[in-house]
Amino acid sequence: MSLEKSSRREFCVQACHGAALAAVGATLGSVLQGCGGSGSGSGSAGSLLPVISATQSGGAVTLTIDAASPLAAVGAAALVQSSSGSFLVAHTAQDTFVAVTSQCTHETCTITRYASPSYVCPCHGSQFSPTGQVVSGPASRPLTELRTQFNSGLLTIS
Repeated sequence: MSLEKSSRREFCVQACHGAALAAVGATLGSVLQGCGGSGSGSGSAGSLLPVISATQSGGAVTLTIDAASPLAAVGAAALVQSSSGSFLVAHTAQDTFVAVTSQCTHETCTITRYASPSYVCPCHGSQFSPTGQVVSGPASRPLTELRTQFNSGLLTIS
């Protein structure tokens, strides 16, 4: 009889531990999804931006735009990274590019997605136009637009 009570007690303890772990797991999953985890909410809309490395020199960032560049076609966009930070760059017209800061003004997440013609923050789904204007929130402030110059295949952001 004592063996049966021991097994029953052991079973109850293990069942309680299992239920507690399941509850913690469900809660943690909800928290991570709300903070930009890999959920299927509006924050995961759009496709990942290609990442381009650029050179920082003398207060400006430069990158080459050639036929192989992800920014070669009008309508393309990319996340440009340099030692001075990262920027979102869109090719808006022939020989015209727009660069904006890449940190969402809602909670400073780095914007990594693009659903043409909007940049999409992966954390809470804010959307911005190529010029940085808020298309939909929760962000309420625009991204900062930076000066660009394109000459002979070289894009300069300052």
